[in-house]
Amino acid sequence: MDKQRVAGAAKKVTGSIKKAAGKATGNRRLEAEGRADKAEGRVRSAVGKAKDAAREVAGR
Repeated sequence: MDKQRVAGAAKKVTGSIKKAAGKATGNRRLEAEGRADKAEGRVRSAVGKAKDAAREVAGR
């Protein structure tokens, strides 16, 4: 498993927490940061999956 996948998952969780906290407190900035972190996490996870797939194909 690629490091990017792990970092992406962590960033998605952080983003979800920030988004929920921002929504609960009415802090739109924190909510927006949470959305951005979550999106970054999805991108990192996709990059990690692509790297894993490339390694698997190259390993065969």
